[in-house]
Parts: sequence; structure tokens; C-alpha cells
Amino acid sequence: MKTLLRRLFSPILNIFEAGDGPYSVKPLSRKILIIIGVLFLGLASIVAYLAFDMGDAGFMIPVVVFCIVSLVTLVVGFLGTDRAVAKIWGNR
Repeated sequence: MKTLLRRLFSPILNIFEAGDGPYSVKPLSRKILIIIGVLFLGLASIVAYLAFDMGDAGFMIPVVVFCIVSLVTLVVGFLGTDRAVAKIWGNR
């Protein structure tokens, strides 16, 4: 299942897993990345719920941005290698 998901999300993962230089990952980096992804997903849900009744389409911009950030962080957090996690955090 994980290989199928890695193949499905390979365009996202290839960006962060590219390179062959040294990197360092702290043990909690992956867990914090997943927590940030869940928080952004919750934020997108709350904004969509609260702004949906207003009838204005302008609320979709922050919802889309928060969903994209959440998708990237959750994909890298759950499926990415240690190099991808280090590249998100900027640890080289």
C-alpha cells in the first residue's frame, strides 16, 4: 500500500527527495511535520465551514492554500524519506 501511495504522490516526493548531499534529521521532526499538517487541515476546514455561509467565493483562496500546505506536509511526513523531511526543515 505504501509503495502505491508513494508512486501516486511521486511528483511531490521527488521535489523533496532529490539530491545526494549530507542531511540530518532530528527524531521528532517527522512527528512535528505530521502535527503541522493536521493543524493546517483543521484550519482549512474551519475557514471553509465558517465562510461557506457568507456566499463569497473569496474564502476559497485561504482554504486552497491551507489544503495544499497540509497535503504536502502530510505526504512528506507519512510517505517521505528522511532526506525529504530534512529538506522541509532545511537541515543539511
